[in-house]
Formats: sequence, C-alpha cells, structure tokens
Amino acid sequence: MARGKLRIYLGAAPGVGKTHAMLSEAHRRVERGTDCVVGFVEHHGRPRTEVMLHGLEAVPRRELECRGARFTEMDVGAVLARRPQVALVDELAHTNVPGARNAKRWQDVEELLAAGIDVVSTVNIQNLESLGDVVESITGVRQQETVPDEVVRRADQIELVDMSPEALRRRMAHGNIYQPDKVDAALSNYFRPGNLTALRELALLWVADRVDAYLQRYRTEHRVSAIWGSRERIVVGLTGGPEGRTLIRRAARLAEKGAGGEVLAVYISRSDGLTAASPKELAVQRTLVEDLGGTFHHVVGDDIPAALLAFARGVNATQIVLGSSRRKSWQYVFGPGVGATVARESGPDLDVHIVTHEEVAKGRGLPMARGARLGRSRVVWGWLVGGAGPVLMTLLLTGIDASLGLTNDMLLFLGLTVAAALVGGLLPALVAAAFGSMMLNWFFTPPVHRVTIADPKNILALVIFVSVAVSVASVVDLAARRTQQASRLRAESEILSFLAGNVLRGETSLEALLERVRETFGMESAALLERESDVAPWTCAGRAGLGGPVQRPEEADVDMPVGDHMALALTGRVLPAEDRRVLAAFAAQAAVVLDRRRLQQEADQAKQLAEGNRIRTALLAAVSHDLRTPLAGIKASVSSLRSHDVEWSEEDEAELLAAIEEGADRLDHLVGNLLDMSRLQTGTVTAIIREIDVDEVVPMALGGVPEGSVELDIPETLPMVAVDAGLLERSVANLVENAVKYSPPALPVLVAASAMAGRVEVRVVDRGPGVPDEAKERIFAPFQRYGDAPRGAGVGLGLAVARGFAEAMGATLNAEDTPGGGLTMVLSLRAAAGPPPQEPARHGSVQSVPSERQAT
Repeated sequence: MARGKLRIYLGAAPGVGKTHAMLSEAHRRVERGTDCVVGFVEHHGRPRTEVMLHGLEAVPRRELECRGARFTEMDVGAVLARRPQVALVDELAHTNVPGARNAKRWQDVEELLAAGIDVVSTVNIQNLESLGDVVESITGVRQQETVPDEVVRRADQIELVDMSPEALRRRMAHGNIYQPDKVDAALSNYFRPGNLTALRELALLWVADRVDAYLQRYRTEHRVSAIWGSRERIVVGLTGGPEGRTLIRRAARLAEKGAGGEVLAVYISRSDGLTAASPKELAVQRTLVEDLGGTFHHVVGDDIPAALLAFARGVNATQIVLGSSRRKSWQYVFGPGVGATVARESGPDLDVHIVTHEEVAKGRGLPMARGARLGRSRVVWGWLVGGAGPVLMTLLLTGIDASLGLTNDMLLFLGLTVAAALVGGLLPALVAAAFGSMMLNWFFTPPVHRVTIADPKNILALVIFVSVAVSVASVVDLAARRTQQASRLRAESEILSFLAGNVLRGETSLEALLERVRETFGMESAALLERESDVAPWTCAGRAGLGGPVQRPEEADVDMPVGDHMALALTGRVLPAEDRRVLAAFAAQAAVVLDRRRLQQEADQAKQLAEGNRIRTALLAAVSHDLRTPLAGIKASVSSLRSHDVEWSEEDEAELLAAIEEGADRLDHLVGNLLDMSRLQTGTVTAIIREIDVDEVVPMALGGVPEGSVELDIPETLPMVAVDAGLLERSVANLVENAVKYSPPALPVLVAASAMAGRVEVRVVDRGPGVPDEAKERIFAPFQRYGDAPRGAGVGLGLAVARGFAEAMGATLNAEDTPGGGLTMVLSLRAAAGPPPQEPARHGSVQSVPSERQAT
C-alpha cells in the first residue's frame, strides 16, 4: 500500500490563518470531486473559521474522561474505517488526552499516512521542537506542545502562512483571534511587534532551509552540476596555515553583504594523511567559522583544486575565497599553484577571490610529504620509463662512436631501473631490468647481435646486474608500501584523536558527528539506528546527508553494529575492510554522544524539578509564617475595632487603623516580591528601555520607608540613563528598604549617584553590620535572609528581585563594604548616548519622602 502524502500549513505565529487556509484548500478539493473529511478541526469560537467548516463532512470525535472532565479527540479508528482520500487534521503538535490511541496528534497523522490516507494539517513555527529554546528566549513563554522537526520536514508539501505584525495585531484588536477580555493582555505580552517580527524571521529561515535541502536533493537526483545561484554560498579553502583566520573573516564580510549568505570552510587533506596542516590551528579556525555562523568541512582528495571545485559545486556555492600562495618564487617551477588552477577551472558560474595576507611568499613550513599511494599519472610514467627507457638508452649508447665500456653501460641501465622503481613501483622496475639485460646482451656484450656470451665474466656481470636491479626495485616498492601504511595509520590516529577530543569536551552533537562520518568516508548519508529489543522495529536516533532514510541496517551499503540494539548505517558505496576499524570508533563515539545527550536531558529535568521543589518549599515556609504575620495583625486589629465590649478612644482607633494599614502595606510588599520573583523565574520580565534622568526616578522609590531615614545626593547634571523606569524604581526601592532595615536608626541611609566611563552608578549606603565577602553573592539568592533578621521581616526576595530587574535592563548590581562599617549596594546603569557630562556640583540634603510609593 502506498504511503499517503502530507501537506502542512506552517504558521509564522498564532492567528495568521493556517486553519482558514487549510479549510479553503479542502473546499477546493471537494469541488474537484476529492473525498475529503474533517478528522479534527477546532474553530475556537472564531466565526469565520466556523463558517468554513460548513459543507465539509466531519468524522465524529471520540470522547474521553480525564480528572472528572470530558474531552474530545480525533477518532483515529473511525477515520481509518471511513478511509477517505484526504483527512483534515488541525494542530499537529497537540498532546492527546491520556487514554487516547496515541500520545501525540502527529502520531495519529503518521498512522493515517501509513494507511495510505493523504493528510492536510497545520502547525506553528514555535511548536517545532528544535526552536523551543529560541522561542522561549524571544517571547518568554516555553511551548509545552511540540512536534519533532523531522516529522514536519518529511512532509511532501509545506506552505508558509504569513502576515505582517501590524496586520496580525489589527486582527487581534478586532477580536478575530481571541475573546475581547484577552486581547489587551495578548497584545502587550506575546503579540508584541518585536516578538512577531522575530517569529516571522524564524519561520522564513526554517522554510528556506527546507527549500534548500529539497534543491540539493533535486540537483543530486538529476545530476545537475551547474551552479544555481539561489543565494550566496561562499566556500573558504583552508590549508591549516595561520592565514585561514583572515580568509574566514573576509568570507564572513562577503556573506553579510547579501541576505541569507552562508559560509562553508573546507579543509582538503590528501588520502595518505601526511600534510603540513597544524591540528591546533585547524581547531581554532573551526571554532572561528562556527562562531561566525558558518560550517566547517573536512574533505579527502589527492587533487586539491579538483576536490575543492567538486565540493563547491556539490554545495551549490557561488564564490570561493582562497589565500595568496605561501610558496616562494622558485617553488612555482613545480606548477601554477592551487589558487591559479582553481581560478582557471572554476568556470563562469563560480567567482574566485584571491585574498592577500601576511604569510604571502613566506614558505609553507614543513614540506608536504609525497603520498605513497601512486596516482594514475605516476603509473603511466613508470611504465614508460620501464618499457621505453631501455630502448631509448640503447639508441643513445649505440649512436655514440666511442664505446663507454660494458661496466658503464650496465650502470646506466641500472640507474634507469632504479628510476622506473621510484616513479612506477615494482612491476615497471622489473620490466626495465628484463629489457635492460636483453639490450645489454644483444648490443653491448661480445659477441654483439647474438644471444650467446663469450666471456664468462660478462655472464656474471649480467647476473649481478639483474639481481641488483630486482633487489633495488623490491626495496623501493617495500619502502613505498611501508610509507603508505604509516601514512594511513597517522591519518587514522589524527581522525581518532580529533574525534575523541571533541566528544570528551562535549563539543560535538550527534548530527555533527554523523556529518563528519559521512564526509570522512565520502558517503551519501549516515544514520544511527536503534531498537528496544531483538523483535522491535528500528528507529532513527540521528541522521546526516541526503537520500532516502534507511529503515534497517540491512538496507545500507555499510552497517557497523554498536552493541545488540544499535547500528551505524552508511549509504553511498562499500567500504574496504581496512576502513571499518575507524568506522567502528565513530560508531562507538556516536553511541556515547547519544547517551550523553539523553543523560543531559534527564539531568536538566532533574535540575528543574529540584529547583522547583526548593522554591516551592521556600514559598510554603514564607506563606506559612511571613505572610501570616501581617494577616494576624490585621485580623487582631479588625476584631478589636468590631468588639462591642470595649469603648475605644479616638487615639486607640487611630492606632488600630494604623496597624491595619501597616500590615496591609507589608502584605502587599511581600506578595509583590513573590510575584516579581515568579516573573523573573519564568523569564517574562521584558524591559522597555528609554532615556530618563536618575533624579526623576529615585525619589519615587522612597515611598515605603520612614521619613528622614534616607539622605539623597543625586546631582541634576548627571547624564540620562537608558533604563526601564518602572524596573529601576522597584530595584532602588528594594535596595533602600533593605538598607533601612539593617541601618541604625540614628544614621540615615545615603542614596548617591555619580557618572564614570559611560556608566551612572547609584549607591545605596548603610551603616549596618555589613556582610562578609564570602556571603556577598549569596544574599542575592531567592529566599535568603542574612544574619539575625527577625522572622516576619520579609521572605528574603528583595535583593533577588532587585538584581533580576537590574539584569533585565542591562545593568549590574553588586555589594561592597562601606568604609567605616556597613554595606553599599552599587547599581551600575548604562548612560544614554549624548555629550559628556560636566563635573557635578555635589550637595547633600535630607529630602522629604512622598507619602505614597508608586508601583510598577
């Protein structure tokens, strides 16, 4: 049975119209006579989407009960029994209710596709599993429902549904997406213009990568060798020399000039593994190109220009960046060099940039060793020397009038045999020895032009000649084979050393490791397959390269078992037996990387659980004591006022009301800090930076402290700062309240500000007991109270909230000792761009404090 086809409408953000586009496509197919049904589509109360469902057959949903509530999910069995041509399944990343047929909806879709049913589905870009961290860093919201990228990439068609941020916000404001009571919160949080623009860029880049992969597959299948300049791809040719860093940076600048430019650095090593490249320098250059957003590739090839051009055309590159040759002038007698050859053979569709650098004409360091593996040209020259050389030598010697003597003739023929061994190996040397002995016997050994030899000494001389020729040829061939073996072992050791170093340092992901396997052995694809038991089906844990996915190790050209239930599968060609040793090491390391990734995921989950438990325990302790203390005071005061047994005077009533107000303020402050810390923990605090004067914000932050307990020294001539005014006010308020709490009553807290080196520092100085150096960082941790702070004095969140808000604004908050005793909190703010400030005239005065503190 043929597998069904999957079409996905990929939304750049919620509300752009994915479901509407899917239903429009369904109506078009129904009009063409296609049997199309609705497997699961949720209109979410949107009238326009609900209207689009009219006229489409819907398969009844399955009802499930969970925790006392009833939910509906797609009835996969009913859809399979109905067997339509096309099924509409909305929200591909949805998590099914416990008790459903599958845990995730994309698994339901896979089941329909396996049954030969075409599926049209929808998903948002933020639901892709690989983009979870990126989306969280942009929006502050972690997506709980995700779908593996590979599921979406395998779709036969992906259509991007996009909308400008302004248009989407207008749709939101008109009530076309959410209910009116949720619109304001959505517009001010998730649907901010910056968030929508970033999500839109993510969607465009992800779809562009998918189109690029499809283009590569099409070019491979149709054997297209010409370069299609769909976007700028710049290949940097590296030699392992120090000039590589200059070339990489130059290529990165070229890529920045065009939208979507990509840098691919490639190092080409000879097959014998003997090169002048520095492994340390290559590692540095690899890190540099990855930091600049490019990729590093290692290719094996004896013909450097041909291998470089083949790689460039294989990745559809448009430009090649090479460095000027480091060879000295006399070395050009051996050839024009890689740069000139690449430029000559690149063709009109591939631009070549030759970049100058500081290492030009300084030499290449250690000479590159000759490979022991003979190429085709050396074999041809070896046979020419061994076969035609004796004939030409005979013509040359017979043309000389004066005889050189048999001894000299033998030495000349012996030199020819050695030359044949050096150029072509053993067999051409044996041919040269045989032909040489025949020519010596016929033309130079008396009697000439006869096979017989008159003098027995000449017979001995010929025997010695043949023996020496064969011995020399054997020794040269043996040395060549030993050199080849040594070269291969050295290449293997370098590969294994590089591999082990990267894996042990945790720098290589599974996909990157598989890509290196594919490049090292010149394969089309590499995949790591695993299964739970001997009878369980194989699943792909990671894959690199083009071509169709391998379902079982037996389908691959090369498979390397890793334990009982894991195998490394390669497609492209059959590897020789000697390569399997290195392949086994790669396979073992791939298993280690996979295990490390899973252990890291488990460790992250355990860390999150531990952090959650710690905060939950601390929060329970705070609620059980610190929050109950002001509540108890409020309760006692209210009960006293409502008591009819006691007649309170006006002074007593005022005192009880003041106690109620004080308790309410303390309770409001504690709850505010808890909410602020919750926002910081979830990453939902977003600073709105604007330029403001410090003396406008700091006085507003002193509403929660007793009058006269703070002394201000804020010069009016300070430069403006780039901050979020609300976050700055809350940070300063928490710092001042903490300082007043620990400072002696007779000594007011000093709040001073000064400008220095593009920063404005706000210092909150108290004369309290101070904090030891080893505890200065610990006091900024949540739920920490230093020293003998009494219970009920707070939950220990003030300084943690202050630092969190400061970091959200791009500021820093640190603790220092106060000269003479006490603690100084230093809040360093970034000064706004502008002319340098004049030297402020410092002054000090006791400021009156506003009666009400403004909350953000």
